[in-house]
Amino acid sequence: MSETFTKGMARNIFYGGAVFFFLLFLALTFDTVQNLPKRDHRENITDSVVRGKHIWEKNDCVGCHTLLGEGAYFAPELGNVYKRRGGEFIKGWIKAMPTGAPGRRQMPQFNLTDQELDDMVAFLKWTSEINTNNWPPNIEG
Repeated sequence: MSETFTKGMARNIFYGGAVFFFLLFLALTFDTVQNLPKRDHRENITDSVVRGKHIWEKNDCVGCHTLLGEGAYFAPELGNVYKRRGGEFIKGWIKAMPTGAPGRRQMPQFNLTDQELDDMVAFLKWTSEINTNNWPPNIEG
């Protein structure tokens, strides 16, 4: 066997690697297409969830919080906050802001109505029910 690395050897490695990773890509794509419909829960979207999402966007909550790992990391993850704290805690927390505790980050007071708070809780409850395949890996986000 030759001690030098020839063009033919490099070409075989390149094509072999390209075929291997293309087949791997196809297998992972097929697996994703098979599993995503099982994880879908769009049929659970209510008018309250839609209004809560609108409140989330209108108040730019993602500017400070993450939702399922997406958003800013200034404030806590909210994708599973409903499971961690419950709806009444969420409403009370939003109503109590800002707390005025020195040296602590403060959430602004949005002056949401009771209906808007209920809608926001419905949205966060719906979000917490998404099958995220155990993401984020720790309960606090």
